[in-house]
Amino acid sequence: MQQKGILGQLIHNLCSLPGVGPKSAQRMAFYLLQRDRNGAKLLAETMLRAINEIGHCQQCRTLTEQTLCDICEDTSRDNSLICIVESPADVWIVDQATVFKGRYFVLHGRLSPLDGIGPNELGLDLLEHLLATGTVKELILATNSTVEGEATAYFINEIAKKHKVAASRIAHGVPMGGELEFIDSGTLSHAFKGRKEL
Repeated sequence: MQQKGILGQLIHNLCSLPGVGPKSAQRMAFYLLQRDRNGAKLLAETMLRAINEIGHCQQCRTLTEQTLCDICEDTSRDNSLICIVESPADVWIVDQATVFKGRYFVLHGRLSPLDGIGPNELGLDLLEHLLATGTVKELILATNSTVEGEATAYFINEIAKKHKVAASRIAHGVPMGGELEFIDSGTLSHAFKGRKEL
């Protein structure tokens, strides 16, 4: 039976979050209403502030409250090295997990002609303008290992070649601590193709 009214709408709206199904949404809604109304108010206020105040960095296109994000403002970072990622979440992941000290460029997606996502939707005109300045020496292509991600990396590599900028692709393969019997064939194939001499 479908819930009606505000409670039903709340549960329905929570289902729009990634990975949240009807049961999880129901548990969240009841928890917030029964046990943590103050937390729910704070969450709602923070969400409204985030929606109203967070935009895109004018340089790398990640999410920020300022004109330029903290990474682009950081003068200790290497301007000649740019990591290309698909989403602002990827910036957080790469920056927390690596010793990468260059800059980023966020595509906000990947090439997908069937979905109407072409070079302009990914801001590749801005990237090309940046490469034309001559300050960038290398692009690190960290798009996802999907058909669209690979096509996007290939397309950006062609732009880099045109501007005589080196481009490299992040390695894909067997994760640290992974066992071969549990690795899918696509990942294993990438690992064999990307093998390096010891």
